[in-house]
Amino acid sequence: MIRSLRRKFILIAMASLIGTMAVLCAAIGIGNYCATTNRVDKAIFILHQNGGSFLPPGSRFDPSDFNFQVTPETAFETRYFIVELTAQKEVASVDLEHIAALDRQTVVDTVSRIIDAGTERGYIDHYRFGIFSDENGGSTIIVLDSFLQLQAVNNMLRIMAIIFLVCILIVFALLLVLSKRAIRPFVDNLERQRQFVTDASHELKTPLAILSADMGLLEDAYGEDKWLESAKAQITRLDRLIKNLVELARTEETVREDAAEVFSVSEIARANVDAFQPLAEADGKALTAEIADGIRLKGVPDNFFRLFSILLDNAVKYCDPEGTIRLSVSARGRNIWISVSNPCAGVDTAQLSRYFDRFYRADSSRARSTGGYGIGLSTAKAIVTRHRGRISNHYADGVITFTAVIPQSG
Repeated sequence: MIRSLRRKFILIAMASLIGTMAVLCAAIGIGNYCATTNRVDKAIFILHQNGGSFLPPGSRFDPSDFNFQVTPETAFETRYFIVELTAQKEVASVDLEHIAALDRQTVVDTVSRIIDAGTERGYIDHYRFGIFSDENGGSTIIVLDSFLQLQAVNNMLRIMAIIFLVCILIVFALLLVLSKRAIRPFVDNLERQRQFVTDASHELKTPLAILSADMGLLEDAYGEDKWLESAKAQITRLDRLIKNLVELARTEETVREDAAEVFSVSEIARANVDAFQPLAEADGKALTAEIADGIRLKGVPDNFFRLFSILLDNAVKYCDPEGTIRLSVSARGRNIWISVSNPCAGVDTAQLSRYFDRFYRADSSRARSTGGYGIGLSTAKAIVTRHRGRISNHYADGVITFTAVIPQSG
């Protein structure tokens, strides 16, 4: 449980970090791209407005203005060409004075691609274009070389990606080191709870034993009495409940390496089937099993005896009259699959997730008549979790199925 809690803590923290940084990097990247494109479009608009030049006569540069503006050097650091088109979309004139890398034929081909794009502005490779219509039905196409601007955007994206990965690795390393300290209060509290249950059980055993002996003496002195029988039954019930609580507390502990051993899950499953077969038949129910051979696991064998006992006992108790209980044990990939199913009418599917809660009983009256305490499935879940597995249930076509998936490396 502690290892699982630590993994969840790290996963939640990493997911929160990755999500936040992904949104932040995406916002910066998109914002930078849009700002760059807006600056290029502004330059194209100024060129159109000034008849193909950046600074009209008499204009002045104000260095205190931090918005986009043209400097005396803008005309020399910006590469662009201008094409005039007739109303029939034919090239009327081409101005290549401010670009050296393109000849007339390349410009004509580029203009054809721009016309085919069908938009007034956009990118053709690393060229940004703008189309402006005139009063005569013709149009002016201004194409600006945006290679340096787009390269700056791409470099920014690469830098953010590197920072993103580095931050994730640093935080992940810190979480691996500090996560134990972060969950330490929870671990300490859990250990105190387990110790309390164990200590309380030992303290309760002595008065229960005394009460049981006193009841025996009273019965010897006064003979059989329904009130004495009721008191003895409640003492027995309380004694079993205490034992179950202690067992639950112990199964929630992490498996120590010295307590783990390699054992045959197949043999334990068959032994439990043999034990529960007469009980099921005496109750008018059938028990069938499909158990694969040679399934082995490193863990605590006693826990798995208890796991199969809980699942089969639960199935026998709550199976419909004359129903068939089915046990399946198989290996799929690196996991062991344990499945127990039985027909059970009237199951509230909304309550399925609560079946593994402590002291929860779907049918209280029926559970009391069968001696249930609502702890068995909680213990089963603790055993499976202790071995790094997961357990679930589902209900379909009148059949309830409990499935445990446990890694063989657990």
